[in-house]
Amino acid sequence: QVQLVESGGGLVQPGGSLRLSCAASGFTFSSTWMYWVRQAPGKGLEYLSSIAPDTRTYYTASLKGRFTISRDNAANTLYLQMTELKSEDTAVYYCATDPAGRTRGQGTQVTVSS
Repeated sequence: QVQLVESGGGLVQPGGSLRLSCAASGFTFSSTWMYWVRQAPGKGLEYLSSIAPDTRTYYTASLKGRFTISRDNAANTLYLQMTELKSEDTAVYYCATDPAGRTRGQGTQVTVSS
């Protein structure tokens, strides 16, 4: 079955950077659209970014170029490079196989605080 395992979260100061990873298994990763979504405290899931099998990328406008999604099909791994982090980026970050996050991993916590 589909397994998605996120890692790389942690505590970072405002303006800092983090790189999240998602190890995927149980499906043909190289031919699957992949997504990052997040859930901030007290809020619902928010779509962030998607990447096609051919590495075309898409982002929600609010990110304004601060995040970069990428994938390594040979390693079945999805990445999210996050820069210029703000306190409002504090959330649990999930990789998913659909933009609504219905099929997602357990998540990794990102806390942006001084």
